[in-house]
Amino acid sequence: MKIYLASPRGFCAGVEYAIEIVERALERFDGKVYVRHEIVHNRHVVSRLEKMGAVFVEEPREIPENEVVVYSAHGVSPRVRAESREKGLREIDATCPLVRKVHDEAIRLAGEGYQILLIGHEGHVEVEGTKGEAPDRIRVVETVEAAAALDVADAEKVAYLTQTTLSVDDTAQIVAKLRERFPAIVGPAKDDICYATQNRQNSVKELCKHVEVVLVVGDPHSSNSNRLVDVAQGQQRVAFLLQHAGQVEERLALAEKRLGRPIEAIGLTAGASAPTDLIDRVLEKLIALGGEHADEIVTARERIHFALPPALRD
Repeated sequence: MKIYLASPRGFCAGVEYAIEIVERALERFDGKVYVRHEIVHNRHVVSRLEKMGAVFVEEPREIPENEVVVYSAHGVSPRVRAESREKGLREIDATCPLVRKVHDEAIRLAGEGYQILLIGHEGHVEVEGTKGEAPDRIRVVETVEAAAALDVADAEKVAYLTQTTLSVDDTAQIVAKLRERFPAIVGPAKDDICYATQNRQNSVKELCKHVEVVLVVGDPHSSNSNRLVDVAQGQQRVAFLLQHAGQVEERLALAEKRLGRPIEAIGLTAGASAPTDLIDRVLEKLIALGGEHADEIVTARERIHFALPPALRD
């Protein structure tokens, strides 16, 4: 069984930025900070930070007065910020700058009187944060079918935005349907799907030219990791999400059952919130089971880095 690695894979700049903020805050504030929601959607990352002293909560009301709160990479609504300030919390914002861009677009479009159609998953923490910027003007659109059934008050004053971690292909289909329904619809000046999401999806498509099976290392709650599985399946490949190396043998058995024969070539990638050590352990397990590391499929080089908030810079 030949093993091919997708590149880029794993942590993106936004995830590295958010994790470093929590680590620096723990150093700066004597090993105790509160984090609103999981800093990124990966249980292994969250567990490591908990051991360092981070306390994860869902709402500011769970935090004692005058403590430090870090907002997760997914962003928060104005309501959350207001609750934090009411409790006198010291705020540190780890929102990914690319998510912040979508928030800023929502504020601008709402201020100009647009009805905003937010393409994303209802209930996802990123979507909740963006929607909270203008709840009376933002409606979430999850599917092409939902886009086809939409009615708006003024078809000449409609705009769309997207969750940053969606499938590029699925988003394009929904946007196409919205443009068909509302020809005057306004979109963002630059695609909201983040560069890391696009890069990892493009890499999986290229990977699929070489393999029959794709394993994606990531957390079940990670939208971008789940979309990588969708992309591979869209290329008619057997694909599974796994959280750690202990799940490798089970996934391989399922893959061989679906193929009806032994696997000849398998691809390995990871979502943007999956740490390198998890990916390495999965690769080591594949090799231990008889796999041969064949090649790395490189489709992009990522050199983006986000500067830390002023309060945490040395």
